[in-house]
Amino acid sequence: MRKGEVKKNTRLILSYIFLCILGIIMVYPLLWMFSASFKTNNEIFSSFTLIPKKIVTGAYSQGWKGSGQYSFGRFFSNTFIMVLPTVFFTIISSLLVAYGFARFKFRYKKPLFALVLASLMLPTEVVIIPRYILFNTLDWLDSYLPFIIPAAFATHSFFIFMLVQYIRGIPKELDESAVIDGCSSFKILTKIIIPLCKPAIVSVAIFQFVWRWNDFLNPLIYISSVRKYPLSLALRMTLDVTDTIIWNQVMAMSVLSLIPPVLLFFFTQKYFVEGIATTGLKG
Repeated sequence: MRKGEVKKNTRLILSYIFLCILGIIMVYPLLWMFSASFKTNNEIFSSFTLIPKKIVTGAYSQGWKGSGQYSFGRFFSNTFIMVLPTVFFTIISSLLVAYGFARFKFRYKKPLFALVLASLMLPTEVVIIPRYILFNTLDWLDSYLPFIIPAAFATHSFFIFMLVQYIRGIPKELDESAVIDGCSSFKILTKIIIPLCKPAIVSVAIFQFVWRWNDFLNPLIYISSVRKYPLSLALRMTLDVTDTIIWNQVMAMSVLSLIPPVLLFFFTQKYFVEGIATTGLKG
């Protein structure tokens, strides 16, 4: 074996070892959380091993029942009611706006797109108070409207930018051929752009789903009724309503709360990876 090949193989082996170690570091907290759902409180804080000394059963069933008036089933359904419409309207509105920027010529197009890009650099904390005042004036507080309605008006500039970059990579000759065949702009969008943008659309759906599913600050600000709490607030509430926190139940519900976004990613990872890899690299 040549000296160059030995160096190449050595680098490859070291790279794989580094990636394996990095993967273990990333996955370990999740494995520990799952393991902690079967441990007692004392063992959780005294041992970092993944195998419980004594397996405690019932954390999932007891945690699902909850410690208050509502079960975690209610909080799961609340989260889906809040997240799914938000994801749907985000995809529709962002796609329409991105299609306009990528394919049409209109007055002030460049300044408007620059404004969209500028809003990407605006910290979320800056707009919290103005949003709260606006939603309070509209009587939207203590509901899911502060999440759903803004999504319907393409307020997520990151997704607009991502879709614009992807649509720009689609050859305009396809649009021109469709126009010759008598297709309208809307038909071009539905028959050509959307099917070809499937990886980018899936990426938008995954990002928005995970962000809204894990969001804690915004529900804390806008939602005050316990019966409308999403999972993020419900998990935090379990730390307040009891004097002695039963941590294995908290860990059990945390594990269950991870299942929907993890399943979504695994079922759509092919399109997600393709969307991330190709967005912004074409055209």
